[in-house]
Amino acid sequence: MPINQPSNQIKLTNVSLVRMKKGKKRYEIACYKNKVLEWRSGVETDLDNVLQIPSVFLSVSKGQLAPSADLAKSFGPKTQLNAIILEILNKGELQVGEKERTAQLERLHNEVVGIVAGKLVNPETKIVYTTGMIEKALAELSSKHEEKKEEKKGAQGSSTGATAPAEEDLPSSPIEPSSPKGKSKDSTLYPTTPTWTGVTTTRSAKSQALDAMRALIYHQTIPIARARMRLRITCPTPILKQHVKHSAEHPEAKGTVKDRILSFVEEVVTQQMAGEEWEVVGFVEPGAFKGLGEFVGGETRGKGRVEVLETAVMGLGDE
Repeated sequence: MPINQPSNQIKLTNVSLVRMKKGKKRYEIACYKNKVLEWRSGVETDLDNVLQIPSVFLSVSKGQLAPSADLAKSFGPKTQLNAIILEILNKGELQVGEKERTAQLERLHNEVVGIVAGKLVNPETKIVYTTGMIEKALAELSSKHEEKKEEKKGAQGSSTGATAPAEEDLPSSPIEPSSPKGKSKDSTLYPTTPTWTGVTTTRSAKSQALDAMRALIYHQTIPIARARMRLRITCPTPILKQHVKHSAEHPEAKGTVKDRILSFVEEVVTQQMAGEEWEVVGFVEPGAFKGLGEFVGGETRGKGRVEVLETAVMGLGDE
């Protein structure tokens, strides 16, 4: 006996859903797994490779299409279906399964660890750490953070049994403002203590890698520092002997322009005169790059240049 199914129901499986609530209605589109993030990051540009079907649903699981009247009321009567789909795809909430979420976190974790491993070195040997060592150091930071949270919860719980402090006397942030012992010199660089709690899907790998590097450098679970940059700095020779003007922003500034430029350079590789230009190639800490560029640009009035030859220079360990 044949089974008659409603003509407006479409059955889809193995999908990622993107949902959006608009005008008191919730709409869904059915996409291929992993394609939504690629679309939003610009890796995928063909909409046909993202959508399983170019339609808007009230419920993908039930195969229930959204009536045209509801779409017109929610998105406007003149809005085309393709524009509605793009709005949901770009601004909607991505629904993923547990397996896909786990795979996404693993990919992000590996990408973050790879970025960190490529930017940090042992400050004594100038040799890069392996991704395994970086992972271990980050895991240690994350576990220490959790331990501190549990200790704080326990301390607050025990204090409620005695004399509970007034609500206005409690700290406004769970992060202690004071630096740990031996880290006071970093208080200007890190107003709050950098922490690492693991990767999240709500932020890019690059921004999370920066957080991980700050935490590793601050806490020094292993001896670690940023890999140095290799720069070429050129300056007209008549300006080199000019004395640097003192200012409130740079009270340490002294000597000639040449002296000040060389103070930014950690290690000089080559230094030579080429016609009416002086050129120096050397290694500079990444944190000093901005200040060097501003100084050269300001003192030479745009006639000097700072060129990046390599963004991260490091030693090579034994294979």
